[in-house]
Amino acid sequence: MLKSMFHWKVLVNLLLALGIFTALVWLTFRWLEFHTNHGKEIVVPTLVNQSVQNAIKILDEQGLEYEVDSLEYNPKYKPFQVIKIYPASGSHVKDGRIVRLAVNPRSWAPVSVPDVLDRYKGLAFRQLELVGLKVGDTIYEPSIQRDAVIRMQFNGSVLKPGTLIPKFSTIDLIIGAGPRRDITIPNLVGLTVQEAKAIISQNLFEVGLVDFEDGGKDESDLVYYQDPESYSVRDQGMQIDIWASKKTPAEMGGKISQLNSMYRIKIDTTTPTIRDYQPPIYRETPTIPEQTQPTSTPKTSTETVKPKVEKTTSTQPAKKETPVTVKPKAKKVVVE
Repeated sequence: MLKSMFHWKVLVNLLLALGIFTALVWLTFRWLEFHTNHGKEIVVPTLVNQSVQNAIKILDEQGLEYEVDSLEYNPKYKPFQVIKIYPASGSHVKDGRIVRLAVNPRSWAPVSVPDVLDRYKGLAFRQLELVGLKVGDTIYEPSIQRDAVIRMQFNGSVLKPGTLIPKFSTIDLIIGAGPRRDITIPNLVGLTVQEAKAIISQNLFEVGLVDFEDGGKDESDLVYYQDPESYSVRDQGMQIDIWASKKTPAEMGGKISQLNSMYRIKIDTTTPTIRDYQPPIYRETPTIPEQTQPTSTPKTSTETVKPKVEKTTSTQPAKKETPVTVKPKAKKVVVE
């Protein structure tokens, strides 16, 4: 058995098989080296800060593939300028290797405008800044929503939430300054419901109850009654109720009288109210000094008093009296 295995013919066959196997392996590796350019490498060129057009041209000349990707806009670089590459410049790669180019886009990527309407201005400012938008002018308008955002504007046009605009754009905000006081209510009687609603909004009021006589909703009906009444004064934001009919206001006299009894309550001002009552003012009666009668006897005194002299129109000289010690002034006595 062992003698047959070491026969020269068997050994020759084994050596031939081994040689053929070795040759196949060597040819396979050689083919792989040729197919994969083994040992042949290309140095990645320096492409940073170059335009994307020049970078692509250089890669094509060196037999390298490329992929272009735009990053977030960086104002330090020019539009379409290469910011980064992978593999990095100076790396050794094989022919046909893909090189990725990170390029600066033309401008900022667009962002969606958040919905900040009817929100407090401080919260609106923070939400806009979070998405990369700047607040420009803040314009205040009369509104019942004090310090709330009423509208947004971009380049002079009204901006709606969800609109895509470039990042870091500046938008203006219209903010409520509080209600306006003492606004005259317009006269709506005789107008259509559609016209009345427009005038109510233009005068900074709100549309309240809209009552149609026939129960429909035809805005071409004529307004025959309103509350509060026209030309009265109210604050901004007050509701104005209107009643409408297909008939003219002159034909709705009975209904108008009925509504007047409900909404135009008259107060009787003829009867004084308790608030108007004024208590009587009591004044002290002045004391009238007792008049001296000409027939009364003068009081006795330790001093001799000269008797009173009445003023007369007579031209006769007064009689001389006996001189006394005390000489009092003459008093004028008026007898009524």
